[in-house]
Amino acid sequence: QVQLVESGGGLVQPGGSLRLSCAASGFTFSDYAINWYRQAPGKERELVAIISHGGSSTNYADFVKGRFTVSRDNAKNTAFLQMNGLKPDDTAIYYCSAVVRQGSDWSPYRGPGTQVTVSS
Repeated sequence: QVQLVESGGGLVQPGGSLRLSCAASGFTFSDYAINWYRQAPGKERELVAIISHGGSSTNYADFVKGRFTVSRDNAKNTAFLQMNGLKPDDTAIYYCSAVVRQGSDWSPYRGPGTQVTVSS
């Protein structure tokens, strides 16, 4: 079955860095784009970054441009979100997701998320 599992979250001081990982299984990882989302308490989910299936194309939300970098290693079925210059407003649960084709259907999948807390 399709599984996505995030890791790498934690508590970091403002200005610090974290690297999130998204380990995928149950589908041909290299065929699908990966999205990173986040959701803070009481706020709506936000799209943070997208990386194409081959990794050659990326897009970022304005609020993370220049600070976050999305990448992937298709040989290891893993995507990454490098987060630098973290701000308290970046505090949220971060999720990776993919829309995977199974038969004639396309279904969205996401992981359980990893908590990122930016605080002094």
